Order: sequence, then C-alpha cells, then structure tokens
Amino acid sequence: MMSDRGRAGLTRQTMIDAALRLLDEVGLDGLTVRRLAAKLGVQSPALYWHIRTKQELLDGMADAIVQSAGMGPPRQGETWQEWLARRARAYRASLLAHRDGARIVAGAATLSPDTVRMFEAELAAMTDCGFTPVLAVRTISTLTHYITGFVLQEQATRPAAQPIDEPVPTLAAALREGGSPLSEDAFEHGLHAIITGTAAALA
Repeated sequence: MMSDRGRAGLTRQTMIDAALRLLDEVGLDGLTVRRLAAKLGVQSPALYWHIRTKQELLDGMADAIVQSAGMGPPRQGETWQEWLARRARAYRASLLAHRDGARIVAGAATLSPDTVRMFEAELAAMTDCGFTPVLAVRTISTLTHYITGFVLQEQATRPAAQPIDEPVPTLAAALREGGSPLSEDAFEHGLHAIITGTAAALA
C-alpha cells in the first residue's frame, strides 16, 4: 500500500505530466492505469485519490495539450486573420508534440474551467472584430475540426501502399507538382481557404 509520504508527492498534475510522457512511449492503445502507476512508482489505487476514472485522466491530458498551444485573444496590432493563422499553427504543433495527440484531444469529454475561460476570451475578442457569437464559435470549431482531422491523418499508422493498376495521370500530376496531401503546403492551403471563407462570411 502507498505510504502517506508517497501519496503527498503525487498530484493530479504530476499524473497528467507522467501520462503524457508515457503516451509518447507506448501510444494511446498502450496507455493503461497500471502502466502509469508503475511509471510513477505507486500502486494503481493511489492514482484514484486524484483522478477518479481513466476518462478523467485522458481529459486532463487533452486539456494540457490544448493549453500548450497558447490560447488567448489576438495580440496588440494583430489582425484576426493573423491571429487565427498563428493559433491554428500552434494548435497543430501542440497535437503533433505528442504521439496520438490528436486522438487524445478528439476523445476528450470535458475541458477545464481555465480552458473554457480562455475560449470565452477568444470569442469575446472576435465579436469586437465584428463577428457574431455564432460566427465566432463556428469559425473556431471549423478550424479545430480541420486541424484535428489533419493531424489524425498525419499520426495514423498505415500499411505499405499498394500499387495502383489503373492509369491515374491527373492524380500523378497533382502528387508530382504538389507533393503529399499531408505536407506543410497542403495544411497551409486548407488554413488559407478557411480564413478566406470566413472573411467572406464576415463581409
């Protein structure tokens, strides 16, 4: 059984930090409470003093990933277009920083009050730029869904590609000229399309 001294050194945050490190080692499918307890050097029941369920642990991990992207309203002098682009790139980087990061965030059931407050501050700043509350939420949601889906594809494990028997000259030309559909240029193309479309909706 865990000692009082050991329990005192274990906090919700240390558990989440350790779980993120373990995620990078074994992936989401290999992440278990037993493995986390072993990594922390405690018995599994000790973890439930701080986090009641595995889903609560996963939610905490997702929250940490989201917050690491640096949420918040635009900087002084920054246009909403520049801010959305910066926010999108930072969010993608935060998902890519951890193995299966996109799966963790996509599966989150709840986020912390701090994250919700930062999201509210972002929405309020967008309304100051002329967005309606509905358009602000839909814009952030669209960006988030795009980025999460893009990174899910980037982090997916795929079998070796099979040769295509049929002639595909248009596809071949696209891949030759544009590279992978998961390249940096491809991501920026989608990001530009969303921001441009948002500007049109705002106008």
